[in-house]
This record gives sequence, structure tokens and C-alpha cells, in this order.
Amino acid sequence: MKKVLLFLLFIVITSCYKETAIAVEGDFSTSYVNAKESVPVIIKIDNMITGADHYEWTFEGGSPSTSNLKNPGEILYDKQGTYSIKLIASNADGERKEISKTVLIRDGIYIDFSPEIVTSNYSPVEVIVNNKTLGEGLTFKWDFQDGLPANFTGKTPPNVVFTTPGDHKITLTVSNGLEEDKLTKTINAAPYLVSQFLYENDFKSEDYETPVTIQLINKSISATKYKWTFQDGFPSASNDENPKVVFTSVGIHEIILEASNDKTSQIFKMSITVKPDSNLQILNDVKLGINTAHNNNNIGAMFSTSTRQVYKANEINEQNSSLIDIVFQGLNSNLTYNKFISPDQANNYGFSALKNAQSTIFINSQNLCNCGLNFTETQFDAMVNDTPLKSLNISYSSAGEQQFGFTYPRIILFKTEDGRKGAIKIKDMVKNGTSSYVLCDIKIQKQKK
Repeated sequence: MKKVLLFLLFIVITSCYKETAIAVEGDFSTSYVNAKESVPVIIKIDNMITGADHYEWTFEGGSPSTSNLKNPGEILYDKQGTYSIKLIASNADGERKEISKTVLIRDGIYIDFSPEIVTSNYSPVEVIVNNKTLGEGLTFKWDFQDGLPANFTGKTPPNVVFTTPGDHKITLTVSNGLEEDKLTKTINAAPYLVSQFLYENDFKSEDYETPVTIQLINKSISATKYKWTFQDGFPSASNDENPKVVFTSVGIHEIILEASNDKTSQIFKMSITVKPDSNLQILNDVKLGINTAHNNNNIGAMFSTSTRQVYKANEINEQNSSLIDIVFQGLNSNLTYNKFISPDQANNYGFSALKNAQSTIFINSQNLCNCGLNFTETQFDAMVNDTPLKSLNISYSSAGEQQFGFTYPRIILFKTEDGRKGAIKIKDMVKNGTSSYVLCDIKIQKQKK
């Protein structure tokens, strides 16, 4: 009886049992690797599906484009767009789940532009801005430092004008909606045009006595062309950057420079006063040393009226020895025996011989020359032209062997080899051992210009 009951219970239990299918549940997520949303982009798939044993992935626009793996990992996208990711997950019980999601792949930001100056960089500077940035769906914001306009929104800006000198920054900000990039380039506007010049007189024109030769020194800024006008000058005009001009007439002469560039021009003026020709060259405070000072290279005893320089023994060479026309001999430090000697006789008075030496006549003591000369210190000081020198009869016959001691002021007369007459005024005699010297002023007829 028990067996019959157990069998009946089993039949009842088995007749009531029904199999339950395993459900496919869950979802998957996507994420941007390195948080980058512009191409090339890598999308990472995180699969959180449960209950499935079969997966069919479709990656529109991606690489790979399909997968049967539960975890397909990372998918590469190299073109912008909106793409779908589809998953069909299923199992042996016939359970199935389909999920579809979209990902947005944005174009990369490869920012670039080139500013191009129209005509020149002299103010006002006009600039064409060429936008070379590639990509779709981008926005552009421009900032022009000190420019007109100051800013602009759009892909292609209008021409920009800069009116102030200096560096000006052009900044482009590009955005794709989620990220942005900036690029800055600099435009330089040249300084404002300035017309300006200086001048230097020729070495022989430093007294501004006619004829006067002037070298112009152009100091203009941001200029490319020059137009000079010289009132009563030769030449009367020039387009050179740094011309030279000669004025031969006495008076005030105007020099005009019009400097220009391709945008503007400006005029600058200056005047020069030309004095009458006195035919007298005045040289002040010439220091001439005794023999020991000269030979020890402390204070030179030789002088050139053409170069206006005193020469010590170690400064004399083949180029300047022939220019020396005055030589002072001082035998001792007490200045008790002195005389001026001809350069071609220097080797007879304790000096080295001068190559191609000049011959100068000196009257060291007018009262001893028996030549009727009496040119005083007062006459020397009052002399403003060469008229007093013209009448002086200075010759070899009147030169003699005069000398003088420690007495001053005194006047020494001389005549150079080229026929110019002059006078030396010794205004001080300084005893300083082997570096003793005389201090002189010299007035001599000019060399022809």
C-alpha cells in the first residue's frame, strides 16, 4: 500500500513541474579613451550583459566593424560623424536582447592661419588673414590686438588694419563644441615716419668759411625715398640717402629733406651759415715737447699744419713724415736753448731723419734776423685773416741760426715749402724735467681746398 502511495505522489509532482528559461539582462556602456572626442577616436566598450552566451556587435564606421566577443574592447573611429553601436545578445533558451546606442565623433582641431601684409608694414598696415584650419562643425573667434576691427567671429575675417607701431598679436580660437584650441601670430607695424638728418663738415671746412663741404647723415626712420634740396649748393638737389654738398657763397643756406615711404611723407629743414674766407687757419693750444720728451714718446716735438696733429717719435711713419712742416728743438729741461727747425734738417738736431721731409723757413728771433720784421704779440692776437701775413718777407737769407731762451710770450715767423706764411705764438713754457714743453697758438695761411 505504501508503494502505491509513493508512486502516485511522484506522478503528481512531475505532472506539476515546468522548466524556466534564463533571461538576458543588463546593458553596455561606451567611453572615450583619454576623454578625446575628435578624430582619431578610440571608444571603449564595457559589457554588463548577463544571461547571454552569444553576442553580435555591429560598429558603424568603426574598426573593427563587427565582433562576436563578449568584450570587444576598443573600437577606432577615424572620421567624424554620428555612428550607432548595436548589440544582439542571446542564449540557448532563445532569450534575446537588442541594444542600440550612438556615439558622436567630432572632427579634430588642426588650427592654422597666415597673416599677409598688403603693400608694406608702414602705418597704416593692412593685413589679409588666411584661415587654413581644416574641419567641419567648427567655430572661429578672432582677436586683433589694437586692430580695426578688434575682433571677429567666423571662419574668414575681413582685412585688419593696424595704425600704431609695434608688435600686434592675432589670436584665433577654434572650438568643436567640446574642446577648443588657440593659435597666436604676430604682425609688426614699423615706427611712424620721421624725416631727420645731421651733418658733418669736411675736415678743411670746420671753420665754416667758404667753400664749405658738408656730408649729410640721414637719420630718417621708416623712409624708403629721399628728396634733398640745397639752397645755393652744389649740387642743388639729390635723391641719395647720404649725399655730400658744397656751399661756395657766403650766407645762410637751407637744407631740406623730404623723406617718404609708400604711405606718407615728411619734411625736415636745417640751415647752415657760411662765413667769408679769411684764408687763415687758427690752431690753438699746440703742445710741443723738448727733444727728450719727443724721443721718449711722452710729448711730440713735430707738428703738421695739414693734419693738425702733434707727432711723437714712435708715431712717425712713411705716410705722415712728409706732412710734418714744424719741428721744435728744446735741448734741455730748463728751456734755455730752443729753436724751430726745418723738418729736412731734423737729423742734424738730435732727431731721426724724416723721409721725404719738407723744407720750412723759420725766423726764431725777429730782432736778430736783420730783416726788418717786427710782428708783435698784439698783431698776432688781432689777426682774423691772412692780410698781416701777406706782406711779411720770410726768406732763407733772413732765417739765420737764431735761437731763444726761456722768454715768452714770443712770436716765431715761418714759411712752408708750399709757400704758406704763418706765425707761432709761444704763450707758455713749462719746465717738467725730461717732459718739458712749450704751449703754442699757430696762425697760418690755408692750404687750397
